[in-house]
Amino acid sequence: MMTRCIKLGILLLHGIVSFAQSIPTGPVEKWDLPKCVEYALKNNISVRQADLQIRFAQLDWQQSKWGQYPSATFSNSLGYSAGRNQDPTTFSLITTGYVFNNYSLQAGADLFNWFTKKNTIEARDLNVKATEAGVEKAKNDVALNVAVAYLQVLLAREQINLAKSKLAQTRSQLESTRKQVDAGKLPELNAVNLESLYESDSSSLISAGTAALQSLLQMKALLNIDPAAPFDIVAPAVELIPVESLANLQPDAVYLLATANMPQQKVDQLNILSAKKMVEVSRGAMYPTFSLFGSLGSTFNNKAMEIKSKTQLNTAIGSVTVGGTPYQVFPLSPFDIYTFGKIGYFNQLNQNFRQSVGLTISVPILNGGSLRTAWQRSKLNVKQYELQQEKNSFTLKQDIYTAYNDAVSAMQKFNANRKAVEFSRKAYDYATKRYDLGLLSTYDLITTQGNLALAESQLLYSQYDYVFKMKLLEFYKGQGLKL
Repeated sequence: MMTRCIKLGILLLHGIVSFAQSIPTGPVEKWDLPKCVEYALKNNISVRQADLQIRFAQLDWQQSKWGQYPSATFSNSLGYSAGRNQDPTTFSLITTGYVFNNYSLQAGADLFNWFTKKNTIEARDLNVKATEAGVEKAKNDVALNVAVAYLQVLLAREQINLAKSKLAQTRSQLESTRKQVDAGKLPELNAVNLESLYESDSSSLISAGTAALQSLLQMKALLNIDPAAPFDIVAPAVELIPVESLANLQPDAVYLLATANMPQQKVDQLNILSAKKMVEVSRGAMYPTFSLFGSLGSTFNNKAMEIKSKTQLNTAIGSVTVGGTPYQVFPLSPFDIYTFGKIGYFNQLNQNFRQSVGLTISVPILNGGSLRTAWQRSKLNVKQYELQQEKNSFTLKQDIYTAYNDAVSAMQKFNANRKAVEFSRKAYDYATKRYDLGLLSTYDLITTQGNLALAESQLLYSQYDYVFKMKLLEFYKGQGLKL
């Protein structure tokens, strides 16, 4: 007798401790669904990764805008040259080593390229908008997943309440049966059967507590919260969650609203428009391009020389003797004698300053068919995006009709399970009274109690399933998620 009581106490304590472990201890702020969704949209890794895609798309768009302006490049080189080469200032062949310093400024601008750059800018602008719509889709997916996880936590905790209620019923029956067995009114087998059922119910309570803890951990993962951090959610009664009437959620009307509100549809439309712009870009690349170019440059050579001074001389260049008389011979005009020196750095840059300007016409003739292939590929990309839009629209409509049919089925199951619980509870009450009078076996009582527990569990599942299916229809309609 005493051993059985200790055993029952240990099992009960084990179930209570496991249940307590599934619920955070200490002062923990409880979050409702809107707060969970808001936090997830800011911290969920998938949303943050999608947000990075916007930045990449914006960089591409900004780069294409800069590409429409003229290009300019400045270069400066300083070095030493030896051996036989060309003097960069006089262009004569020399063998003397020298230090050189070159400056160059080059610029170019496209005059006409068949609006290739303009279409590229527009295509990338559409890509930015498509990426932004993609972020909204990622947020919608995360919000929906958070709502599902939220309902799973509520369902798991309701399962704990069912397990506790069933355990309490079994304990009460076991205590009553034990008294009757001790009084000799019932055989020992009745008590043993109920002890076995009590152990099974205790195990079910432990499993329910573990499932609740796992559901809460999954919720934390979606919110990107540290698993060790204290966290809990508000647990509204499922029967108090507002649900819109099915009459207002007809699939045709929901689909029309979804095509206008769901981000995926916007992504598809923008992708098609962007792909069409890229067709124009690819076609423009096959035509001639007119460009303007210009350059400025100068060179310094430390060996370069210049005339520093000039002296005129009129000295005799020889003598002749005529008739025995010597005469000195002078040139017809004075000749110059030059003094050379190195050219100054800035003077040399000024003297060697050069300019050029011109017009370039680039005509693609033979390029292995790469340009035409790119053009044809861009047209196929448009077809591909159009097929993807058609597929996504069909999938959306299919999902909405499926959700509607599931909601109708869930509502019917919920109503049927509610009636099943009523009848199972009545059957259990009758069985309990007959058992107390010794008119029913323990096996039949346990069977009746199991039927009631199964009916209550199915009712709970069907109720949450019905609420979720209705909330999914409301989500497609564009009403968000509200619990």
